[in-house]
Amino acid sequence: MSIGTLFTAAPSSPRIAAAVYAGLLLVLGTAAVLPIKSLFDQRAELAALTDTLRLLDAHSMAAGREDKDGAAIAGSALLEGPTVTVAGAALLQRLNEVVSRHGGSVSSSQLDVQGPRARERLISVGASFEADQAALQPILYELEAGMPCLFIDELMVDGGAPVAMLGKLRITITVSGQWQGPQ
Repeated sequence: MSIGTLFTAAPSSPRIAAAVYAGLLLVLGTAAVLPIKSLFDQRAELAALTDTLRLLDAHSMAAGREDKDGAAIAGSALLEGPTVTVAGAALLQRLNEVVSRHGGSVSSSQLDVQGPRARERLISVGASFEADQAALQPILYELEAGMPCLFIDELMVDGGAPVAMLGKLRITITVSGQWQGPQ
C-alpha cells in the first residue's frame, strides 16, 4: 500500500476514526487540565502555609520569646550603650561570642556606625569567620533569636577546596541591630 492510496482510499470504519478522535480529545483535554489543577493545588498549599505562619507568629508573640531552657529571654531588644561606638562594640562582642561558642573563629570584622542607615540608628557589623558546616545554623539562630534583636543583612558562604579540606566553611556575614540612643 502506497501513501497515495492510503489517503485516497475510503476509511475502513467510521467507528475506528471516531474512537481515535475521541481518544485524542481526551489526551489533549487531560494535558490542558493537569497544569491548571497543579496551579490550584499550589495556591491552596501556599494559603495553608500562610495561615500556619500567622498562627506561629501569633503564638510566639503571645507566649513571649523563650530560650533553649524554656525561660523567657531577658534584656532589651535594642542595642544599649551611652554612645553609638559603645553600642557597636557590644554588637561586635556579641557576634564574636556566638561564633566562638560554636567553635568558629572570627578572622576580621568591621563596624559601621556612620553608614547610610545611621540616621535610623542602625548599627552594622561585617565579619569574616570560619566555622564547621554543622555550626552555621546554630550561629545564625542564636544571633537572630537572642536579645538584642539582630538581623542578618547579608550572608555569603564559601566552601572552597582549601577550606573544605579542613571541614570548615568560610563565612562572610553582615549583622545589624538598632541602637537605643543616648541614655
